[in-house]
Amino acid sequence: MCLGIPAQIMSISDATKKLAMVEVSGVQREVNVACIMPESGDADELLGAWALIHVGFAMSRINEEEAKKTLEILIQLGEAQAEIEAMRHGQAALEGSS
Repeated sequence: MCLGIPAQIMSISDATKKLAMVEVSGVQREVNVACIMPESGDADELLGAWALIHVGFAMSRINEEEAKKTLEILIQLGEAQAEIEAMRHGQAALEGSS
């Protein structure tokens, strides 16, 4: 099943490439934010925003309440664990290669 995981945009890692660090349940991952870039083109406007993340792309912006409810439901259904675990493994691999 394809699903989007709610994540909060924590920092802009490369504005030119439209990349940002997001956090899901304490796990951070770099994603592409091109699909949700503000019309102004200023990636910093995304800081603190919530988005649905799917295969490394922020697909749409959502509000914080919707993000938290969605993540809670996905966790209860057992749908989010695999994605969060994959993010943890990716984060550990990046930290190990530093």
